[in-house]
Amino acid sequence: MIYYRPLVQHGEARPEGAVPLAGSALWFTEVEILSRDAPPRIAPAGLVPEKERRRLSARRASIAGLDMTQPQIMGILNATPDSFSDGGRHSGVEAGKAAALRMMEEGATIIDVGGESTRPGAEEVSEAEEIDRTAPVIAAIRAASPVPVSIDTRKATVGMEAMEAGANLLNDVSGFTFDPALAPLAAQASVPVCIMHAQGDPATMQQDPHYANVLLDVYDFLSDQIDRLEAIGVVREQIVIDPGIGFGKTQAHNLTLLRNLSLFHGLGCPILLGVSRKGFIGKIGKEPRADARAPGSIAVGLAALGQGVQFLRVHDVAETVQALRLWQAVR
Repeated sequence: MIYYRPLVQHGEARPEGAVPLAGSALWFTEVEILSRDAPPRIAPAGLVPEKERRRLSARRASIAGLDMTQPQIMGILNATPDSFSDGGRHSGVEAGKAAALRMMEEGATIIDVGGESTRPGAEEVSEAEEIDRTAPVIAAIRAASPVPVSIDTRKATVGMEAMEAGANLLNDVSGFTFDPALAPLAAQASVPVCIMHAQGDPATMQQDPHYANVLLDVYDFLSDQIDRLEAIGVVREQIVIDPGIGFGKTQAHNLTLLRNLSLFHGLGCPILLGVSRKGFIGKIGKEPRADARAPGSIAVGLAALGQGVQFLRVHDVAETVQALRLWQAVR
């Protein structure tokens, strides 16, 4: 199989024949051609086959009412006692609602509510407990604001209760491999979904992650899962993809994926990136405190936006939005 990674550029000096990236202001004139059995090579964008070029260039449909030609900031709301950086701070309906409203005021355009920690080593939470942590918070947010809400869950029962409470998107860190009932639920409900790649489950994923080729292995997994969800009725235009930074990946794996994010535009779906406060940022940035990693998280996020990523999933909304506004003004 041949893969095409657009070498993304920006600016008004856009040459004739440049190909727009995902319908945005970014563009490319060359691609890196990748395969599993030959060295990479650079080629003109005109050599990309029509089907692949169309997927790279086509404007993405709106997701939960959000414009995919503009960067979107997803605020993280962990309704859990044990998340790695803010466990317990937003537990309970009033605390969760207040945190969500604050993130909206700071510029978040969607709130991601989760009731089960997926940090390395985390244990599974019962469906009943996860529902108790998330559904009332989502209902309270929905009563106070029309801003879209996603439910971060691997479980169909949790997802169903969240949608009843007002959730607009299903975000599954297992890539719809954990609960076989979740994908059919998404198809029946006609809601957008986010497919994330993870190797292993949270309890064991960081023990010994390995890949034949992390970039292409993650791409193939996402491609296969998109096809599987399409086959049961999920509309491709309503699928978001996430390479799953830090989920069953070493620092070297994470960096390889981050350097080559533009490859994933070949799947024809919006891309979500969640790197906020993660361990590799602490290691490279020499910051042991998770809640002090906003600068490193923002640096990685802006680099990803330069490759056309549509969603940044973040803890530090105000700081990220400020950086985004300056990034957009300069560019």
